[in-house]
Amino acid sequence: MNKTPLEEWIIKRTGISPENQDELRSYQLKKIIETLNYAKKNSLFYQKQLNDIDPDTVNSWDDFNRLPFTTGDDLKNQPFEFLCVPQSRVDRIVTLNTSGTSGSKKRIFFTDEDLQKTVDFFDYGMRSLIDNKDRVMVLLPGQAYGTIGNLLKEALDRTKTACIVYGLLADLDAAEKMIIENKINCIVGIPIQVLYLSRIKKNAFKKVEKVLLSTDYVPQTMVDELNQKFGCRVFNHYGMTEMGYGGGVECEALNGYHLREGDLYFEIVDPDSGKPVADGDYGEVVFTTFNRQAMPLIRYRTGDIGAFSTVACQCGTFLRIMKKIEGRIKNRLCLDEGVYFDLKELEEILLAWEDLVDYQVTVKNNRLLRIAVSFYNEEQSFKQEQLIKEKVQKYFDKNYESSIQVEIEKNQLQKPDQLVNSMVKRKIRDQRRSEGDE
Repeated sequence: MNKTPLEEWIIKRTGISPENQDELRSYQLKKIIETLNYAKKNSLFYQKQLNDIDPDTVNSWDDFNRLPFTTGDDLKNQPFEFLCVPQSRVDRIVTLNTSGTSGSKKRIFFTDEDLQKTVDFFDYGMRSLIDNKDRVMVLLPGQAYGTIGNLLKEALDRTKTACIVYGLLADLDAAEKMIIENKINCIVGIPIQVLYLSRIKKNAFKKVEKVLLSTDYVPQTMVDELNQKFGCRVFNHYGMTEMGYGGGVECEALNGYHLREGDLYFEIVDPDSGKPVADGDYGEVVFTTFNRQAMPLIRYRTGDIGAFSTVACQCGTFLRIMKKIEGRIKNRLCLDEGVYFDLKELEEILLAWEDLVDYQVTVKNNRLLRIAVSFYNEEQSFKQEQLIKEKVQKYFDKNYESSIQVEIEKNQLQKPDQLVNSMVKRKIRDQRRSEGDE
């Protein structure tokens, strides 16, 4: 098994000694202090946020852990106050659409130098699963400069790896034709889109040897299906636009992410207290950026549920492993009498249904869940609805003492060959309270 290529890249980037975790941690603390000074000097938001804090007195991780968090609401409410450079130096602005009703939207700013750091990460991260003999198709936005597909292609061009940026999946026949004509053997894309492409265009997908899934939680049932049906190796990438798109990627061990530790510092904290949790324990993923020109972020709360592994990676690297993301905190809801359930529990059931196109889970009240479903085969939809209801209801009856009722309704949420707004992360709609943005 090959060691993750990220190790070589991080050692080169940071100048630390090989296999020295202590030196890496010292480097990260030094970069955090630089980021604090830079942000406090240039960002209106951090001038206020860090008003009573002298960055040069942050001399330990205990000092760092006392710094205030940055939240998604901060980004939505005052995005331009995060800017550390004149707008004339901004080369890419990303407005993040969410499924909420608020008019405020997150805006993330990048200089060209910021984007090139992402290209560096993509270059070495992709070497975890491909070489220049592979032929890659990217099912992510990529027509405009600075989009994730555009940056990924630029990274693969460095190693002369064939790469076609298709964009979001909108025409299954066209995607099938592209796979066949270009002898594609690796696909990068959104989990739910890759799954449906594999189900509807099975013959073309038989040529695909590996996939890299990104942007949303990856249910294990999806990984198992791609493994068993096609012998396809499934790699996971963890990232979000706020991180500069890339945060971590699995190596050949397929056992969690190796992180972009030369550009980002990751923490796992208790969602309620904000205090660090022990390695192996799950909590909220928090990160801080290094060397970000346009928009540094300090202790940014992602809303994702993760944990650091306590076991060394089989690939032999000294780098940490973050276990696969377990979903989002907002998708873990309290129902009747302290009963908690998570969207990922339903996803493992629903996405095992091969004819299902899409679904939307709504909490109507403390005892009622409504699931709107749509299918490829509309003629069989009534029977499918009943079977899904039976299976989901049986799951709740078996695993929850409280009586939770499940309703299934037909809703052609998507056209059969399209997945609209698929870059928006799936979420539970909670009608017990007013909906807000992610």
